[in-house]
Amino acid sequence: MTPLIQILDGPNLGRLGKREPALYGTTTWDELAAACRAWAQAAGCRCECRQTDAEGELVGLIHAASDGADGLVLNAAAYTHTSVAVRDAVAAAGIPVVEVHLTNPAAREDFRRTNLLEDVVTARVAGFGTDSYRLAITGLAARLGAGSDES
Repeated sequence: MTPLIQILDGPNLGRLGKREPALYGTTTWDELAAACRAWAQAAGCRCECRQTDAEGELVGLIHAASDGADGLVLNAAAYTHTSVAVRDAVAAAGIPVVEVHLTNPAAREDFRRTNLLEDVVTARVAGFGTDSYRLAITGLAARLGAGSDES
């Protein structure tokens, strides 16, 4: 069966292309979601993308992903630095979770250096713009054995 990768994006990512383009680029969220689906397909996976600004909804989407997906690429955005609820949902997911960021939070404001997810995710990719997602999907697909004789 073809592995399913869930892409979940947190607050303000729906504003990509409009929000601080010098920092986050000009790619819209819809364009990024389409690219993620193409990257996943090229890596031998299926892909579903969702975005929410609401913390509780993001927690629910993480739970749903853990029940129905084989792996998760998560950009929790600001919740990376603030949400114990998101952290606890990731810790309980039971599937590989790759944390992704368009920018490098460690090279930004001091408050972005607090990462509540770092000890509960499988891996992290940050600072490559939209290519962060491509790298995360490719790595997760490899971990899931997509395209191998065992999948």
